[in-house]
Amino acid sequence: MIIKKKDLKIGVIGLGYVGLPLALSFGKKFNVIGYDTNSRRIDDLKKNIDSNKETKRSYFLQSKNISFSDNDTELKNCNIFIVTVPTPINYKNIPDLKILKKASSTVGKFLKKKDIVIFESTVYPGATEDVCVPILEKKSNLKFNKDFFCGYSPERINPGDKINTFENISKVVSASNRHSLKIISQLYKSVIKKNVFSAKNIKTAEAAKIIENTQRDLNISLINECSQLFKKMNINIYDVLKAAGTKWNFLNFKPGMVGGHCIGVDPYYLTYKAKKIGFNPRVILSGRKINDGMTEYVFKLINNKLLQKKKKSKNLKILIMGATFKENVSDTRNSKAIELINLLKKKYSKIDVFDPYIYDNKNKINDVNIIKKPNNFFYDCIVIAVPHKIFKKIGIKKILKFQKNKSLFIDLFNMFDDNKFNDLTL
Repeated sequence: MIIKKKDLKIGVIGLGYVGLPLALSFGKKFNVIGYDTNSRRIDDLKKNIDSNKETKRSYFLQSKNISFSDNDTELKNCNIFIVTVPTPINYKNIPDLKILKKASSTVGKFLKKKDIVIFESTVYPGATEDVCVPILEKKSNLKFNKDFFCGYSPERINPGDKINTFENISKVVSASNRHSLKIISQLYKSVIKKNVFSAKNIKTAEAAKIIENTQRDLNISLINECSQLFKKMNINIYDVLKAAGTKWNFLNFKPGMVGGHCIGVDPYYLTYKAKKIGFNPRVILSGRKINDGMTEYVFKLINNKLLQKKKKSKNLKILIMGATFKENVSDTRNSKAIELINLLKKKYSKIDVFDPYIYDNKNKINDVNIIKKPNNFFYDCIVIAVPHKIFKKIGIKKILKFQKNKSLFIDLFNMFDDNKFNDLTL
């Protein structure tokens, strides 16, 4: 072993949806420094508060060996570095690695001989060794695979999921040589309750992560396209899915507006790399094209339904229920519900947004009227744009009370499974 287990000090760089649960898990058994450049985030974490509403206070209290800091010098005594920063795309759908490069530079400043750097950020195959390693070498004046070592372990955090948490899922690990792989594997096995799988090499692990989300994206795009087709045939896609789902091997994907920072982003990392090496990815991009067009498609459905009901006035009062990128989370990054809201705002001036997950953090959405509670008998149109469980808890009877007489109720995701209430689904 290069580093004895009792001497481990872990630095986690990036404390968002991925980094925080990882840091807290390791903090139960090892000395951990949780580092993030967001000072407000660090202040909250020191008070055992997760503004993302993913981690309960009790979970902080279980992690007795962790400290949080926005001062990177706190990382200087670490010998294991785990990078969990976001990897978004730019407006041209090209990978934006600025945050990852900056994190690599930060780690490089404190890298010492025999240290190990593990990347969890989603990247295209080859990025760890082609992009991050040269930065580590330059900043540290050390030689890769001689003085320091690297690994890659794809993150599998699913925001809003309280069952498939960091400790309760199978974990893939990889490394730049056998010795570091043994350490990395033992490290994750110490906190992961399920299987820890050793991939053949770093590129294989990077590719595994990319294909996991690309596969989901393609399956959703198929259902989205079928939904559009069946709507022209006057067939309800949810009725079709119920029937098809009785077959033992049918995959239960549902239509939707695919946003967020994983499924809607990761396929572009793969297609970017494909084009770089002269390969034209046709299937992946076709799926992305369908899913990228869903917000505009949904807007047209809603607008056409309003016109059919002879509701043409710009001053119609519209209630949008849900604004986050997916159900049961507070994250609004790359939210297609917000895209839909912005499209509706161009045509209708009176739009309220009701989303209990973001009401206490209204600055997450600019120029949108976030309300604490809708008024009864007030709205000409209600749209459930994100199927939060809390809306199910509120119940269809209370939600319908928000309507004026002869109003539209649009349950895009068929939450209440009753066509007699619903004027429109996907």
